[in-house]
Amino acid sequence: MHVIRHISPAITWVGGSDRRLSRFENLFPIPRGVSYNSYLISDQKTALLDTADSSILQRFLENVSAALDGRPLDYLILNHMEPDHCAGIVALLERFPSLQLVGNAKTLTLFSQFYDLPLDGRTITVQDGQILSLGSHTLQFFFTPMVHWPEVMMTYEQSEKVLFSADAFGSFGALGGTLFADEVDFARDWLPDYRRYYANIVGKYGVQVQNALKKLAAVDIQTICPLHGLVWRKDLNVLLEKYDLWSRYQPEEKAVAIFYGSMYGDTENAADLLSCALADAGVHNLTVYDLSEIHVSEAISEIFRCSHIVLAAPTYNNGIYPPMLTLLHDMKALNVQNRTVALIENGSWAPTCAKNMRALVDELKNMSVLEQTVTIRSAVKAATRTDLLALAQTIAQSVQG
Repeated sequence: MHVIRHISPAITWVGGSDRRLSRFENLFPIPRGVSYNSYLISDQKTALLDTADSSILQRFLENVSAALDGRPLDYLILNHMEPDHCAGIVALLERFPSLQLVGNAKTLTLFSQFYDLPLDGRTITVQDGQILSLGSHTLQFFFTPMVHWPEVMMTYEQSEKVLFSADAFGSFGALGGTLFADEVDFARDWLPDYRRYYANIVGKYGVQVQNALKKLAAVDIQTICPLHGLVWRKDLNVLLEKYDLWSRYQPEEKAVAIFYGSMYGDTENAADLLSCALADAGVHNLTVYDLSEIHVSEAISEIFRCSHIVLAAPTYNNGIYPPMLTLLHDMKALNVQNRTVALIENGSWAPTCAKNMRALVDELKNMSVLEQTVTIRSAVKAATRTDLLALAQTIAQSVQG
């Protein structure tokens, strides 16, 4: 049986959720699942905005059929050709012989790479800014390349002022009946997933996100309909301000995140001692993470949130403990910038971890590395404790300054 929700009398959500999928892109853990959003506009002509993933294909097709209510589907707008949004294209082309695919030149190139299906006479290639009339509804296409694929465009419906934003403004997390952001406690229940989605899926492309925000700045947007997550019809500034911060690589909060790797508990001991000293110094926006126990995507998300990060790890094979090395590589891959970093190393005979971590951090832009590096020789001793307490004071002054 179909499950649909109306965004307006003419616009219907026809997507669905997958609560069984454990990893997004077979990479990022998604304990709350994920939604695949698709939207139908019904006017003199009908237009579907993107399709869905193969995991929900049957339900998706039922939803489209119910929303069409016996009408043909005239246009399929392809804002994004990633497989989790285009698994329904072939089925729709077969069901609706007059259906036309609407996309840009790069969209159609990607289609031909994914599918061996002739499209003679069944495509409309649009240009940036071009419009398509459905009757009283008019679609305008805005190219937003590398947010986060090269073919990506967003579609703006002019009469209802709705932006269909592709993967931008999306999130991990299955929908649970509530479709609109104003139906949930966003800060409590959704913001962490929005942040982790942005940081890991879109985070590398801050310049391109800024370009998209500037392109859309003059557009009167009243509703945002992304391909994952919630639909926004109120308080759009909450989401837009987050995207502006994240894409400029500015921290959301004056906060400290301590990330440690520890083989036998001694580096963990140092992290705990430092965290307590920071709390005593008045730093209460403070978190501690064992990099062997959390997924690196969670660490990256916290780095996008926090102004200050502490990296603590033992030397391993004359280099960096592997979970910490993975985090540092991801920080570079995702273009992390504008953070204050403190370093703690451990080594029983030849500690080199801090030097190696510093070299990788120095490859990032606008990173301030505190000069006070703490070196542990096997286990925390009285002198090490003194160094950690001094480091806590320096971090606290930086956070509170």
